[in-house]
Amino acid sequence: LLMAPVLLLWLAVCLSGTWAVDRGNFKTCDQSAFCKRQRALKPGQSPYRALLETLELTNTRLTLQLINDNNKVRLLLELYRLQGNMTRVKINELKPLKPRYEVPDVLIQEPPTDMSLLSQDENGVVLSLGAESQRVIVSARPFRLDIMEGREVLMSVNSRGLLAFEHLRMRKDTQADPEAEKKEEADPANQAEEAVNEEEEKVEDGMWEETFKSHSDSKPNGPSAVSLDFSLPGVEHVYGIPEHADTLKLKTTDGGDPYRLYNLDVFQYELYNPMALYGAVPVMLAHNAQRTTGIFWLNAAETWVDISSNTAGKTVFGKMLDYVQGSSETPQTDVRWISESGIIDVFVMLGPKPQDVFSQYASLTGTQAFPPLSALAYHQCRWNYNDQEDVQAVDAGFDQHDIPYDFIWLDIEHTDGKRYFTWDPHKFATPRDMLQGIMDKKRKMVAIVDPHIKVDSNYKIHNEIRSRGYYIKNKDGGDYEGWCWPGNAGYPDFTNPEMRAWWASMFAYDQYEGSMENLYTWNDMNEPSVFNGPEVTMHKDAVHGAWEHRDLHNLYGFYVQMATAEGLVQRSGGVERPFVLTRAFFAGSQRYGAVWTGDNAAEWDHLKISIPMCLSLGLVGVSFCGADVGGFFKTPSSELLVRWYQTGAYQPFFRAHAHLDTPRREPWLFGPENTALIREAVRQRYALLPYWYQLFYHAYRTGHPVMRPLWVEYPQDTATFAMDDQFLIGRDLLVHPVTEEGARGITAYLPGKGEVWFDVHTFQKHNGAQNLYVPVTMSSIPVYQRGGSIIPRKIRVRRSSTCMEHDPYTLYVALSPQRTAEGELYIDDGHTFNFNKKEFIHRRLSFANNVLSSINLAPDAQFSTQSWIERILILGASKPSKVTLKTADGQESQLEFDFDASMSVLTLRKPGMNAGADWTVVLQ
Repeated sequence: LLMAPVLLLWLAVCLSGTWAVDRGNFKTCDQSAFCKRQRALKPGQSPYRALLETLELTNTRLTLQLINDNNKVRLLLELYRLQGNMTRVKINELKPLKPRYEVPDVLIQEPPTDMSLLSQDENGVVLSLGAESQRVIVSARPFRLDIMEGREVLMSVNSRGLLAFEHLRMRKDTQADPEAEKKEEADPANQAEEAVNEEEEKVEDGMWEETFKSHSDSKPNGPSAVSLDFSLPGVEHVYGIPEHADTLKLKTTDGGDPYRLYNLDVFQYELYNPMALYGAVPVMLAHNAQRTTGIFWLNAAETWVDISSNTAGKTVFGKMLDYVQGSSETPQTDVRWISESGIIDVFVMLGPKPQDVFSQYASLTGTQAFPPLSALAYHQCRWNYNDQEDVQAVDAGFDQHDIPYDFIWLDIEHTDGKRYFTWDPHKFATPRDMLQGIMDKKRKMVAIVDPHIKVDSNYKIHNEIRSRGYYIKNKDGGDYEGWCWPGNAGYPDFTNPEMRAWWASMFAYDQYEGSMENLYTWNDMNEPSVFNGPEVTMHKDAVHGAWEHRDLHNLYGFYVQMATAEGLVQRSGGVERPFVLTRAFFAGSQRYGAVWTGDNAAEWDHLKISIPMCLSLGLVGVSFCGADVGGFFKTPSSELLVRWYQTGAYQPFFRAHAHLDTPRREPWLFGPENTALIREAVRQRYALLPYWYQLFYHAYRTGHPVMRPLWVEYPQDTATFAMDDQFLIGRDLLVHPVTEEGARGITAYLPGKGEVWFDVHTFQKHNGAQNLYVPVTMSSIPVYQRGGSIIPRKIRVRRSSTCMEHDPYTLYVALSPQRTAEGELYIDDGHTFNFNKKEFIHRRLSFANNVLSSINLAPDAQFSTQSWIERILILGASKPSKVTLKTADGQESQLEFDFDASMSVLTLRKPGMNAGADWTVVLQ
């Protein structure tokens, strides 16, 4: 009861439309004791030395002890060469007082390894990394690693001497457990403690207890931070480490705070700063015209990342190699990772191409889940649709205004008093009737299920979790409780596999009352959000089994989405693909569904930032990303709303959403002209669904992002390296949305010397490697198809994607200057896992020598489609005298065609062949 004012204050803040982020709620590095301590270390004074006499080498790994000469504490270095051009570096205490946390469940397998020694002397060791004369040099004093290819340094580790490893220790200034002290004294590895410099052992503020605002962190394990620096010679551009509301190219952090990775519920976040947001993927990519590399820092504790830009000084390896690298003019980026606890476990991905880094990372953490086709269509959401009648009216409004949609969403007000897995008995009294009504139109629904559980003895979910002991505990052993939407709430321990299995079972149709097969799930607030907690999240000294919350905080949302997705799979007996949207995420979250960029605002800068935010996520494996169309907070002008629909229609996850306190903004509420503009944007999305679906199939198979920065496909074009106001969808569509208020024109950069690009609306041809000024009106969405590509569309847009299943295809063949083109067509049932049983159609479409052909890429797969090819447009064509269709049974027929000489567009009408068949079309 005493805490009720906290919740009321929070609600007042949330419901106030003018509210902005209160920075005082969130720590700076200076307010985070371990970050401040680590940042105070000066480069070039590393106390760590490698003890070469402890080296052990097997064919899978090298182990070597490191010693801190200041306090004599020993660490164990493990070095692995992983298949696929990766190196893994692990550093832990040799004999920790108790085990330190190592992140489970994120890696999809223990990666295969092999290793061999090239040479060794008193200064260090040289190991072969197999491919392309790559090797790693381990220097002994001070300890450092250099990864080389030929005579070039690709990356150096601890070259600035910022390795730090705070060993676990007994607290000296309090009465400790005498038995533990005896054990510690008896262990020779711990006798080094006695040698520790008294000055260094002095207890600093925040080592054994820390306060922030009114919150206290008891820190029972004391200081436990880890840190390591990496130098990247020749690199000026680094990317990744989402989630931040910042540019695609990461900025240097000298003179400001480091980028922070700590999943937090940040209402109406500020733009262009390194503050933490809802998710954390500790993966950074580095790129220059010669090579792309990546660093994956596998640690789930609070993490800060410092980036500085330098000129590479001379790198000397001493007597061992007697070799000096490069000139002093080489640009260099230095990166330093600092985490509060756990161990150092880092994967260095050596590319060399961008696609190689994507594949390397995917081999570690898996690929993007292959969503149901309908999830790639349009989603209509707000906080909240009031009742079943409201849902029915909105559904009918889309039909009345001839705008397609696939999913309507229900936020927290649909529940019985914020009790998830329930329905409000008055407003949603017959949820199955509502779902059936939507299903009759071949549409679906998403309902929110958050991980905070109302403490209420009349609530089945709460009683079950409590009786099974599945709640997270507080530091004193009781169930941890905090405030969230229901008031007082418990937080299930999703790190416990038994809890996850139980949670998954709650999605069964006989457990989740009112649910049906067209109901899917949204996990919000899963950072976790705790309104009365430190930084609006959970106390770090809360307990998950043997571990503190501080060790695994950034994994919580990952586990919530994992358990939810598993529940949706299980309820169908493993047949149906799930769809789960999450706000919090970590490395590996891509395996379980989609992510959105959280509580944005109806402002032009928030529209702009959606592009780099989703591009950054795509670079680190999370392709299924979108931003709330129209902005969650505040009220968009009709111009901003239209431009946001036009942008969102070309981003992977396409959902409109709005705050409870905002006026309604269904697409038809802004006058007929704006309704028509929004309708056209949504229809463009639906027409392109075959292409989106094929790209997501590739993302699932390869880990390559769906929405890409231009440099991924044009890695040597330096003009693209910092570009984040335009992007590619796959290789073949370039989009430059209009994101400026009152814009009369935009300048699009069309990459590729010797290439051509076709405006998808007018078919106008433009040369690559140029900045193109494009006049725009309110109906303009500048999109270009790459010459040399073939893109399938379905032009007959209906009320939902499922209604389009059997519709015919139109192929858009954009010829390269060499008069060739290639593309694909992928078709399956759109919603089950049967594609894993070879039930799909996958065809290569190619045009060369005036012949367009469809070739089966998967001859062992079996699937049939009713869809046929109803039209083929060839852009950049010449006029033929006749066009002949040859089918697999040897039949030949002449095709009707039109030729627009002014635009060089050849249109073949009603060729009529089945989309899954072999055929060729010959132009003569």
